Amino acid sequence: MPWFPGAMSCKSKVAPSVDFDHSCSDSVEYLTLNFGPFETVHRWRRLPPCDEFVGARRSKHTVVAYRDAIYVFGGDNGKNMLNDLLRFDVKDCSWCRAFTTGTPPAPRYHHSAVVYGSSMFVFGGYTGDIYSNSNLKNKNDLFEYKFATGQWTEWKVEGRLVARSAHGATVYNDKLWIFAGYDGNARLNDMWTISLQDREQAYWEEIEQSGEIPPSCCNFPVAVCRDKMFVFSGQSGAKITNNLFQFEFKGHIWTRIPTEHLLRGSPPPPQRRYGHTMVAFDRHLYVFGGAADNTLPNELHCYDVDSQTWEVIQPSTDSEFTGINVYEIHMNRFTFWFVVCNLSLLNCNANFSQMPSGRLFHAAAVIHDAMYIFGGTVDNNVRSGEMYRFQFSCYPKCTLHEDYGKLWENRQFCDVEFTLGEREEKVLGHIAIVTARCKWLRKKILQARDRQKQESDESGSGSQKDSSGRSSRVPPLLEVSIREADAQPFEVLMQFLYTDKIQYPRRGHVQDVLLIMDVYKLALSFKLSRLEQLCVQYIEASVDLQNVLSVCENANKLQLDQLKEHCLNFVVKESHFNQVIMTKEFEHLSTQLIVEIVRRKQQPPPRVYSDQPVDIGTSLVQDMKACLEGAGHEFCDIILLLDGHPRPAHKAILAARSSYFEAMFRSFMPEDGQVNISIGEMVPSTQAFESMLRYIYYGDVNMPPEDSLYPFYCFMCTILLVTVP
Repeated sequence: MPWFPGAMSCKSKVAPSVDFDHSCSDSVEYLTLNFGPFETVHRWRRLPPCDEFVGARRSKHTVVAYRDAIYVFGGDNGKNMLNDLLRFDVKDCSWCRAFTTGTPPAPRYHHSAVVYGSSMFVFGGYTGDIYSNSNLKNKNDLFEYKFATGQWTEWKVEGRLVARSAHGATVYNDKLWIFAGYDGNARLNDMWTISLQDREQAYWEEIEQSGEIPPSCCNFPVAVCRDKMFVFSGQSGAKITNNLFQFEFKGHIWTRIPTEHLLRGSPPPPQRRYGHTMVAFDRHLYVFGGAADNTLPNELHCYDVDSQTWEVIQPSTDSEFTGINVYEIHMNRFTFWFVVCNLSLLNCNANFSQMPSGRLFHAAAVIHDAMYIFGGTVDNNVRSGEMYRFQFSCYPKCTLHEDYGKLWENRQFCDVEFTLGEREEKVLGHIAIVTARCKWLRKKILQARDRQKQESDESGSGSQKDSSGRSSRVPPLLEVSIREADAQPFEVLMQFLYTDKIQYPRRGHVQDVLLIMDVYKLALSFKLSRLEQLCVQYIEASVDLQNVLSVCENANKLQLDQLKEHCLNFVVKESHFNQVIMTKEFEHLSTQLIVEIVRRKQQPPPRVYSDQPVDIGTSLVQDMKACLEGAGHEFCDIILLLDGHPRPAHKAILAARSSYFEAMFRSFMPEDGQVNISIGEMVPSTQAFESMLRYIYYGDVNMPPEDSLYPFYCFMCTILLVTVP
């Protein structure tokens, strides 16, 4: 559980600090929490634009961030290429021309600029006189600008790097990395690197790439996150897509990040586009603007590197914190001072907006916990001189799915044992989570529990005794027999119940695809719509010329009509048919399928379109929310006492999400299953306690507005004392 879920929405540089006042008497100790000032998260703010006497409006330029300033270099103003260097102070919100000496790079656009150490490095780009259309050419020169002295210096570097523009550039491991671009005749997808540590020994080195290398492209952004470089979309001729690729610097391996695993109804990737920006902050990539199929969208898209999911960021209304209240709370020998800010909403009418309009060939950089966007080409080919700031969210990552996933992997506090298939293989689980996620298994567990209770009543063994004759604290595992499932696909299904996803096997390998088909069969039987979609999308994406007949035959055997149809349509495609029927596998195919393939080839069935919405099922968050709100009440196995009032809960869920509960349940679990909740001699409010449970069960961080001591609630979550009555 994070230290302070509410406070994490503020800027990281003003995160709450904790100071002890040691000047107080021995009888009283003080803990002071300092909170302000706060900046509203996910907020766009329009900053002062660049004045004409400082620099022209522009596009196709670069911006870099150094300390508390944004530096803008080059670009074009619609008539001429530029090579001036502008500086924007983010603290003073003021523009000026940066101090420079030496010979700057020639005027250019579609170049790249990066920061290494205390210098900015400018590489390549397109130069010449666009007004007279003369001397236009791509460059492969490299310039260094020292921020401390303002000195421009050109690096004379050996190597045969092709001159280019509209490429991608980044710094990693003391090296400048250049990828793809346009050389004046064709788009590229090569990669080069140069060490920036020693100017005298620097040389260009071509990198041998492997894996799913992006197609040749230009006018795309790159960003580095989690020691990987990411490339999204760009101009690739007829092959332009909205694919996201990642490059591992250590192994020089490219990977196309698949979207087949995303459920229908989940946020899709942004439209294919070019001339956009992408920056990295924390574990996220933020994509803004660009030209997307003849439109200029201004949504801000966010990609979570850990969960591999996209979302559109909804900007907050314009708001800020005004006013301060101080609360003093006494607990035993401690006095806690809470500084609470009152939220005051300003300018929240629908007509007020500081969001930037859609644009392309703008530039973006990150300072601290905010993104700054400058310039670009807006409607009617107009160059912009605007500067915008976007405040990121600093919430810590919610570990809900990971915590439940660890509970499944570690198999601690299991209370149910499934006996599977003809081999009667055993798989352990947790009743609370399984019954919350799957109604079919819930029914099975209820039947097994009733049967166990009946057998216990008939035998007269109401309670379990250990060797000393005392009642055992650990009840026996509930045994549930499921003849319809084998262990391996059932374990994949269980992984989904705990995490809302499955660990996909090797894509395209026949045995692995057949395993997911067995999982799909179980998902149909157990009525898990969400898992059905995951399996179908994986299988359809994995079908290829080598495995299509095996998948088709297995789908026919398992009566999986949707997958069978997909395979038949794949086989009869013009580019596939001859290759498939010439294989040895086709000779051994069942007569029925051979006839179906031939008929399908000669007379394809009419396409049937359905406007019926696809049932994507419920998510882990939705199911655990329902569980807390009453759906899981009959499976509660522990009682939390809040000021004497009982609150039923589930031991496995508490242990999965709280290390304190986990340690308690492993060491001194009370025999009667009851624990008191308090902070010293103080009992938390019902609202605060229920909010904590909502966070534990399904990751909710919202606090009822009627609870004025919100910081007290947050602090309570971290120092919660649980005692055995």
